[in-house]
Parts: sequence; C-alpha cells; structure tokens
Amino acid sequence: MKQFTPQQILAAKEKVTPDILQRLIENNRDVISHDILVPETGCATWNHYFFCPEHSVRLLWDRHSPNKHRCPVDGAVFTGEPYYGAWWRWLNGLNAKACYELAILWLLTDDKRWRDKVIEILMQYARFYPDYEEHGGIPYNGPGKANAQTLCEANCHADFVRGFDIVRGELTVQQETYIADRLLREGAEFLIRHRSNQIHNHEVKINATIGMTGVVLNEARYLEFAVNSEYGLRYQLENALLPGGLWFEGSLHYHYYALQAFMAFEKFACQSRFSLLEHPYYRDMLTLPLTLLMPDMTLPKVNDCVNGQEKLGHSDIYEFAYHYYGTNEYGQLLAHLYRTEPRHTIDALFYGRPLPAEPLAVSQSNEHNPGAGFTLIRNTPDRAICLKHGPYGGEHDHYDRLNLIVFNNGKALFPDLGTTGYGAPLHYGYYKNSFSHNTLCVNGLNQPPAIPRIIHYEESAGETRLIVEVDWKTEAKLPDSKTRVEWDCASYRDIVFRRSLLVTGNLLIDKWEIENPHQQCVDAVYLINGSASRATNQTALSICYPYIRHATQQPLAGQIDISCQAETPVTLSCCCPQNAILIQAQGPNNPSTSMIDYLIARSHEKQVSYLFVTDFSGESSVQISATGQTFNVSDSRLNRDYLL
Repeated sequence: MKQFTPQQILAAKEKVTPDILQRLIENNRDVISHDILVPETGCATWNHYFFCPEHSVRLLWDRHSPNKHRCPVDGAVFTGEPYYGAWWRWLNGLNAKACYELAILWLLTDDKRWRDKVIEILMQYARFYPDYEEHGGIPYNGPGKANAQTLCEANCHADFVRGFDIVRGELTVQQETYIADRLLREGAEFLIRHRSNQIHNHEVKINATIGMTGVVLNEARYLEFAVNSEYGLRYQLENALLPGGLWFEGSLHYHYYALQAFMAFEKFACQSRFSLLEHPYYRDMLTLPLTLLMPDMTLPKVNDCVNGQEKLGHSDIYEFAYHYYGTNEYGQLLAHLYRTEPRHTIDALFYGRPLPAEPLAVSQSNEHNPGAGFTLIRNTPDRAICLKHGPYGGEHDHYDRLNLIVFNNGKALFPDLGTTGYGAPLHYGYYKNSFSHNTLCVNGLNQPPAIPRIIHYEESAGETRLIVEVDWKTEAKLPDSKTRVEWDCASYRDIVFRRSLLVTGNLLIDKWEIENPHQQCVDAVYLINGSASRATNQTALSICYPYIRHATQQPLAGQIDISCQAETPVTLSCCCPQNAILIQAQGPNNPSTSMIDYLIARSHEKQVSYLFVTDFSGESSVQISATGQTFNVSDSRLNRDYLL
C-alpha cells in the first residue's frame, strides 16, 4: 500500500471508535443500501447543472429519481437535460467516494462486506470505462468519458486510485490487471491527453490524479508528466502563485481547491523524489488564508465562491500538513474546527497528532497584503473593512477591481455575494458582473482586466488610510489561463478610478475619484445587507442592470443620509459636488430567494468625486462639505474634521 504505512494503519485501528465507523457508513448510505449502479454509457454531464434556474439553489438529489429533480425552495420539479446528466454525475461522485471510504472501512474493521463493495465498484467501472465516449462542452475545460469534463474525470479517478491502493492485496491477479489496465491506466492516459496547457486549479487536480496513479502503478512516466512537465505540479507552484502564496485565481475557495489536490498527491508521494513538500510553496499557501479571516471566522467571499465555500474547513488538508510540518497554527485551525464537530475524519485517524489547547482566532491587527491583493482593516473585534486590489485571475475571477466588503457586528453589511452553480442563469447573468459588487460600473457593463496599484497605506493612532488606484488606459496582460471575455473595453477606455479609505472609530470614509474623459455613465455601487430608507421625493427609474427592480432616483445635491436597518442601525451619508443622481433599487441576494438593497451614485461628468461615509453608530452626526475635489467630513461627536 502506498498511501499509509503499517504504523499509520495500526495507529488508526487503535484510535477508531464506533461513532467514526458509523459516520463512514452513513456518509455512503446511498451506495451501501443499493445494488451498485454504474452508467453503461458516458451519460453523465456536469454537477453545476443541478441547480434550480429560478432560485439558484442546488436541487435535491434522490437515488430513486433519476428523471425528476425537486427544488428545495418551492418543490418545482425539473426533468430531462441538463438535469438527467447531472444526476448521473452526482452518482459517479458517490460511487467514487464510496470506493475510497468503504476501503477505509474494510481496512479498519476487516469486514469483507466493505471490501467486496469496493471491488464491485472498481470492476464495474473497469468493464465500461474504455467504451465510454468522450463528451463535454463545459466552459474552460476539456472533455470527459465517465463525466463531461476532464476535471470531473480526475476527481473520480483520484478516489478510484485510493480505493484500489487499499484493497489491491485482496484482488486476484486477473482482477488486479483488469482494473489497473481498463480503469486506472485508461484514465491516466485520457487525463494526459486532455490536460490543458494553462495554470489553473483544474490542471492541478488532473496532474495530482495522474501522479497518484503513477505512484500506485509504479509508472515513472506518469509521475514525470504529472510533476515535472511544463504545466505539471512543480510548474503550477512556480507560476500560479501570487506573492505571499495566494493562488492566482484570487478566490479563496479555489486556493483551497488547488491545495487539496496538491496535498492529495503528497499523501502518496511524500517519501519519494517526486514530493514537493520541502519547497516553501505549500507552507505559504497553507498560512495565507489564515491571515484573511473575517470576524465570523469565514474567508472573504470573493470571486467564484458558492454559498458555504467561504467557511473554514479543509481538515483533510490541515491534518496532513500539521502531521508533516508541525506548524502550531495549523493545529490551532484544527482545534477551531473540532470545537463544533467531533474529530471523526479519515485524515485525523491516519495523520492526527495532539492539538494545541488554544484554537485559532481572528487576528485583531490589520492585514495589508499588496502581493495577495487584499487589505483588511480591523479596528474593532467584530468589524472588518476588506478591499480587493489584486490582478485579474482568469475565469473564476469577477469583474470587480477595488471591490469593498464590510463586516459589522460580525456579519456582512456591504457583502460580496459570491455566486451560484455555474449552470444557473444568474452565475454569468448577475453574480459575476461589475454592477453586483461594491465597486465602479461603467455603462452597466463589466470592467476589463486591470492591475490595481497601492498609492498609500498608513496606520496611525486610531486611524488607517488606504489609497488604491486602477486604470484602463492600457490593456492588462491576462494570466496564462483560458479566459472567457465578458467585459467591455470601449466603455472603460482611459478611465482612472482611485479609491481612498479612512477608517477611524465608528466611521468608514470612502472617497471615489474617477477620471471619465469620454463622459461615460459612471456608477458607484453599494450593496446593503439591510433595509435602506428612501426619500419620499424619489421618482421611478428604468435601470439597465438585469435582475434589478424597484429603482428610484433623486438628485444627489449636497449630502444625503440613508438609514440602514441591519443587525444594528447604521447611517450611510453620500455626497457628490458634480451633477449626479442617487439611485436606490433592489436585486437578488444569494440565494436569490431574497433581495438586497442597492445604492448607486451616477454621473456623466469628466471628473467625478463621490464620498460615502458609513457611521457604524447609526447616528447622523457627520456633515460633509466639498471644495473642488477635496471633501471635509466633520464629526460633531468628536468635534473633529477629516480631509480627503
């Protein structure tokens, strides 16, 4: 066996409890309680199709209902494609997971029921796999055989390899050869043919599975390809990390998704010459997210992040990392995770070591990381002001340079909505777009890729100042990754956007300066997770943003105060010295079963300055005045003025 040593197996058997075994059984109940069902043809498609198109929530998967799929919100039933193929993709995933986890059950209990289930799964897939027809059409990805994209193929085969490695000694010579040749080698050769030449989390997953297969089958050619070829694992680490260790796609979810694949490979290769564990890359990747925690112990929900993926987790990654590196912070993260759930994971059994007494906590210091493209200002324990200023990260990025996220009282006040399943209409039609973020939107269209610049950062007694700028005067270099163009270069041509933040006490002062030489329609967008008051003199407006409703407008002349009823009341004061209007509207929240309030300042002037002051106390004690491009904010509570 390649993935566990005899000592690890013995220790796991000594530590295992009936509760852990029962959890493994329950997690695989859909496979255990039925005859093994494997598709005879390559009919499976994409799990991201298995979403309600209206509510953007995942449909309910039912083992007994391959043709009818119910929405959990209103019970609506969906039939036919793309849901039928997505149902089979889910089943392939369950079968693959059971192949690994039931093999673990057999290893821990010597109960041959679980061994036999694993062998049956492997034999059935080996029977049909060579004859599955290639099919695909999934954005940014190569085709699949059992599934519709190369990534999904790699994910399933990783579990097939894990399961095979464990039960291999129980197979007859004929079974071992049959599975190794018709399933594992067929899969590895397919993945080699269809791995793309790009930096991407997909290619990490694909390389990792090829490498794991190489370890188990003693195929040096697979290992050389997976680790040392151009766009292999080593190349990905050397070329796809931003300074400080953030995965280039900018999504913390995909940062961990890539890291999960790297660690899965290392669990097989850690004692071999192909291991990359002694390089600094993994430790940078493991540590960086822990510096970016929001007050509720979640990660910034930026870019392609489906609800729930912003939560801390990944015990499989950190159990192995803590076992190998012994870094106290990794143990503290595990201690935090196991405060609310038992330490009943496979990786805890095989790699677990005693945990620190103190769990991980959110830092109370600011985190200014230009290399990673994030600044978090934390001036109270339950507040965080996060500005995203990293470079464009490819297909999983959103069009939202200088996007602002604000947490107050431990919850998102000005949120990033993340996204939904990629097959749902609102993914491309709404959640990825500039107008659904707290940033600049021009002509209602998406920002082109650009590289922001830090102009100034300063911490002093009780104050933090940050000035960041981005422009579209020149075309930014795209990452070496497949990209789908969904932006409008003409609208943003020659525009310069500078954002200046001052955080002090209960005030967030947010100044926007926009050079708009071609007099486009420039919108400053705020999404408010609470009910925002509206003046009675507003008039109806037909707004160009899709999915946005109930739009009203009023002149933005002087200062306008908006009362926001969130967890606690806050006041958002707006000012623009140029000709401008203030728009209020509502759009889909995430999930789209509820709505979120929009506040938009709009102008067509060549030089535009907006000022937004958030008073977290909920009082209206701020007075704003403007002279040219300079604003003065007077706080009557403290008898103090601030110039921006």
